[in-house]
Amino acid sequence: MALTVEVGVAELAATRFAVSPLSETVAALQQLAGRDRQPVHRRWLRWATAELAGHPIDLSHTWPLIVSDRLGWPEFLVPAPAGPGTSIDDDLAALRRTTPAQVRASLRRVFADEPPPAARDLSARPVTGLRAIAGELRAAHDRLVAPHWPRIRAVLDADVAYRARRLAIGGAADLFADLHPDLHWHDERLVLDGARWRTDRVVNRGPGGLVLMPVVLGSAYVLIKKSTSTQTTVRYPARGAGALWTAGARPAPGGTVRLIGRARAELLEALRSPATPTDLARSLGVTPSAVSQHLRVLRENGLVAGERSGRAVLYSTTALGAALGDAPAATASP
Repeated sequence: MALTVEVGVAELAATRFAVSPLSETVAALQQLAGRDRQPVHRRWLRWATAELAGHPIDLSHTWPLIVSDRLGWPEFLVPAPAGPGTSIDDDLAALRRTTPAQVRASLRRVFADEPPPAARDLSARPVTGLRAIAGELRAAHDRLVAPHWPRIRAVLDADVAYRARRLAIGGAADLFADLHPDLHWHDERLVLDGARWRTDRVVNRGPGGLVLMPVVLGSAYVLIKKSTSTQTTVRYPARGAGALWTAGARPAPGGTVRLIGRARAELLEALRSPATPTDLARSLGVTPSAVSQHLRVLRENGLVAGERSGRAVLYSTTALGAALGDAPAATASP
């Protein structure tokens, strides 16, 4: 069984990538709630749980909408971003622009005739309710996502750059073949299958092309809403998300330290997850000029690679660099 999205030539031509801090915020709250929880986020979950233990966030309007006995949640909580890299303010402004009719229709699709009190209140006063939800999501973003956003954004940008190369080289078939194991594109249809789908369903695609959105703090599944008030989004796990919380967490291997020096070995370990020189300098507590000098040497020797993303350059380990960092320490012969 599968979920199918009809994607004609015109829609495919208008399909684009985007990243969204609001998408990450909603995904983070769902991870905290145990929805499709991923073991790779364990370090973040421990941090977030401790962060909230002493000073919880009021989510009385939002939590009942995304954590319930229903499989879905209202699609207006994550509207399609208008551009490739929106801010949290842009995302929340789009959320607040959801019309009362769209709010009520989405709530009916999720909760049918048994809405929780928060959904009933929102349906009765959608403008006021959306304003309250936006405030709660802003607080959640500032506490749970913003402290990690530079590294999260680096992983998202690296994923988009990789996907864009695949699209340029091999077209849509090549792009979707590598996006997720459950996702397939053929005969002008994007098909999402897997054990989660017990019936065949067709997406009521929104206007224009699809918006492909990588997610770091999300589940291991692809998420496509059956109906939407904006463009149809395809939220999928970003490449490299699993290394984000472990990159640089372990000490650089002794053999690598002896070969290239401690500073460069630590950079190599940190770059298992993509990062900019500025991010590296901040996280390692060294000057940006020192980071740049070490990166130049590592790049000249094929251990790291850089790719421009907007005004910044994202660096990450190459296969050779990863192999060097994973190599077992040599033992002396007796």
